[in-house]
Amino acid sequence: MTATLLSSPTDTATVADLLERLGDIPAHRVRLHPSPGSATEQDVIDIEAREGRLFELVDGTLVEKGMGYWESILGVAISAALHAFVRPRKLGYVAMSDGMMRILPGQVRMPDVSFTSRERFPAGAFPREPIPTASPDLAVGILSESNTPKEMARKRQEYFQSGTKLVWMVDPALRQVAVYTDADTFKVYDTTQTIDGGDVLPGFALELGTLFSQLDE
Repeated sequence: MTATLLSSPTDTATVADLLERLGDIPAHRVRLHPSPGSATEQDVIDIEAREGRLFELVDGTLVEKGMGYWESILGVAISAALHAFVRPRKLGYVAMSDGMMRILPGQVRMPDVSFTSRERFPAGAFPREPIPTASPDLAVGILSESNTPKEMARKRQEYFQSGTKLVWMVDPALRQVAVYTDADTFKVYDTTQTIDGGDVLPGFALELGTLFSQLDE
């Protein structure tokens, strides 16, 4: 028998229902205090400041980001390459996995790497609040062992729904990158190939052989 949650987004939700809705994620990634369905953006901010742990806010539930050491190495490399291209051209802003963004009402996501163009903001400057309302032009997800296909599919859907134009899903285990131009349309690239910025960052290129070789150094 599945235990019923004491507090949940719906009166009849069970633990299994909650995990399925969140993308069949492992139960250990769901924070129970505050109880699922009752968490707020302030909880996201406070926990990061107090504990140094990163939680996304999904349907009022705190879901810990799944990120390991090797995934972090790739995130640094990708963000460095993007920053080196974006900064001199003053195109916008590159953030890493602690970059909180309110991409939809009540949904706080933290792409492992993101690029957001200046044009997304009326004054051309990124808002100063801890969790700005923003959708990245490019969102990068780096898969870890605790990520599930259903979870990542939901993230992609939310990103594109919010206005994101390009999503890269990086698979360290297979050493591949799936480039999505909408939630379901994608092309997979391997270490013999180069991905580019498409219409989001014309002229940007990233050699995947060079990127993934850092895992062997």
